[in-house]
Amino acid sequence: MTRSVEGGPDVASGMARLEGYLLAQGRMHEARREAEDFADRMPWLTTAQREDVVHHYVQDRVELTRRVLTALVARAGELRQEYTERYDELRRRLLCAAVAVLVGSAALCAGAVLVVR
Repeated sequence: MTRSVEGGPDVASGMARLEGYLLAQGRMHEARREAEDFADRMPWLTTAQREDVVHHYVQDRVELTRRVLTALVARAGELRQEYTERYDELRRRLLCAAVAVLVGSAALCAGAVLVVR
């Protein structure tokens, strides 16, 4: 990672990665706690079976989280594209309206000058 004098993009990128890592670790910890709570409801499991249940529960939970986040990222990209297209269309319409008003104003001014003469 390169460092800039001000630290702008590099610091922001590093902070975003750190935040992502901490969120992922929090989710893993939460999944592990839920898995252990789930396994606690099955007191007949041996220690090895309990560890296996906890492991599979955590893996399933992590995979579910990954799928949900992937879908959210994809949808965010779709929305970004959609809103960018809408913004561009509105900007074109506003520009056309401004040009029409300008041309109309110029025509009125020219007409007024001709009437006054």
